[in-house]
Parts: sequence; C-alpha cells; structure tokens
Amino acid sequence: MSNKTPILALSGSPHEIGYAHGHRVKKQVHFTLETYERMFHVHSNLSWKDACNRALLHHDAIEQYNVDYLYEMEGLAKGAGVTFEDILAINARSEIALTNVPDGCTAFAITDQNESTWLAQNWDWTSTQADALVQLQIEKTNLPAVNMVTEAGIIGKIGSNSAGIGVGLNALVTNTVKPKVPIHLGLRAVLESSSMDEALSKVDQNQMASPAHFLIAAKSGKMIGLEVSPVHTAGIKSEENFVTHTNHILSEKLKHAVVEDPKPDSFTRYDVVNNLLRGMDKTKINDSMLFEVLADHTNYPHSICRHTSPEDEQTGTRISETIFSIVMNLTDDRLVWMKGHPCEQL
Repeated sequence: MSNKTPILALSGSPHEIGYAHGHRVKKQVHFTLETYERMFHVHSNLSWKDACNRALLHHDAIEQYNVDYLYEMEGLAKGAGVTFEDILAINARSEIALTNVPDGCTAFAITDQNESTWLAQNWDWTSTQADALVQLQIEKTNLPAVNMVTEAGIIGKIGSNSAGIGVGLNALVTNTVKPKVPIHLGLRAVLESSSMDEALSKVDQNQMASPAHFLIAAKSGKMIGLEVSPVHTAGIKSEENFVTHTNHILSEKLKHAVVEDPKPDSFTRYDVVNNLLRGMDKTKINDSMLFEVLADHTNYPHSICRHTSPEDEQTGTRISETIFSIVMNLTDDRLVWMKGHPCEQL
C-alpha cells in the first residue's frame, strides 16, 4: 500500500463522519468529481447537471433504506465545499455510468483447513482514480467498526468489519437501472452488519438500483455471491471451499431478466481463477498466496491482473486496469491492500 494513500479514522454522528471525510481529503473528492464529470460526458453523453438529476431519482429510496447515508453525504459535501447533489452523483455513479462503461474486477472467497475465511479481489477501473483512493476506518455507536478502501467521496465499497463480515464487488454491465438504492450504499450496509443473515437482508430483496455482484463472506466460514439487481437477486454458491466471480452474470434467471454486455475476458478470468484456487494448497493459505492469484497474467493484458494495451488506448474499447488489490482474513480481522498492479509489488 502506498504511504501516500490517506487513511481516515472517522467517528461521531453521520454528519460528523461525512464532514471529516470531505474536509480531510477535499482535494481527492474534487478529483473524483472531475473524473466522473468527464466519464459521464464521454461515455454516457450526460452533462453534470443531467447526472445530478439522475442521482436525485434515488433520494427517496435511500431515505427509506437508511437516512443516515443522506446525512453523511450532506456532511461530506459541506466538508469538501461542494453540493449535496455532487456527492449523491458520485455515490450513484454505477447507476449513471456502468450501463455504458466496461469494468473489470476478479473476486473470490476461500476457506482453508485451519478454518480461516479469506476474501480477496482486484478492483479494475479507470487508472485516473488511483489518485482518489482512500482507506476509511469508521466507528459508529452500536455498529461494527468498518474498514474499507474506496474512492474519495464515495461512502461504501470494498472491505470488512469488526464482526468478521466482508464484501467484494464485481460490476455487471447491463441496461437496467431503477430508482432504488445505489449499489455502493448497499455495500456500506453490508459492512455495517453484525451477521451474515443481517448482511444478506440488506441486499437480497431487489433493493439495489442496478445489477452488480456482491461477494459476501463471514469469519464463520459462510460465503455467498449475490448477483443483485432491482428486478431479481440470485445467490451464487459453490460445492467447493471457494466462491468466485468476475464480470458476467451466472444466474440463468437474472440473464433472462436483464440485458448484459459482458466482455470476453470475463469468462477467461473466471476459468483461470477457479483453476488457480483448485490447485492451491489449502493447508497453508496466506496473504502472499492470494496476492499471487491476483497477479496472474494468463490472457495478458486482459488478465486477472489487468493492464491496458496500446490497442485498447487507441480504440478506446477498454478503460479498465487494476487499480488496487485487497486480501482480507476475516477470521483474524486483518485487511491488507496494495495500490497499483500486484504483479509489480510481489
């Protein structure tokens, strides 16, 4: 992990947590806003005002789901010196942009013979957002402490909590968006859960505004992939000691409910990660072994460790590359991550 990446310890009321987030990484929040203003224009032909108006369609659903998230975003906006609509737009950025923008990400959960539960993934996205990464350590009264890596200004993403619950994210590019809860707020709700049952209840009833895959695991050894959407939610289980996912829909019912546009490399990465985990020595899993999986270059440059090729840059067909890699030992409440390509840091 780069020492330049801010680590924010946040506590207090939702407004206070948001204000401290926005104030302490104001520069990075503005960078996130600039990234998505550009992305919405180039890939979705939307002005920033249009994007904010789309984000506001989710306001009432968020208010019903957890009004604290609105208070936190209001505080964040004040701390960063921007409008509430600005912050809402980046927290709904998947609903605004991912219908048109290809994404990456390879995620897996695995248990070893020592009964430790691990959760790991690469987050693949536009390389510019590497400079906007922050690690948030959030403590709220009567909730588990949250430890997550996110983009400055976005209040939910990938991480774990003190109750031994963790969540990973895989994008699914589809044409489906409803005025429900943005997926990044669903991730935050999972991370504020004290048990697997509570975590699932937050996202398994079609509450999410757009399709995505949430990989949820617990220190108890329970793990499940949830392909969430506003029209159907499907559980992805495995008869092996691991669950994996990339960026294509596995549930046949969800395939019929939405129209997706997966990239061919998603299927390759899915096969590769499954083969790597099947061949792993389950008696002695450690951080390094899992980062090696995340650094795999099969089908380079569109591999698990994703790189941008000159052809991609010329054609504009692929904007994603690995921005960070994360490994969580949920049993030991340990989270380790590194910015950039894992192949360059092992």
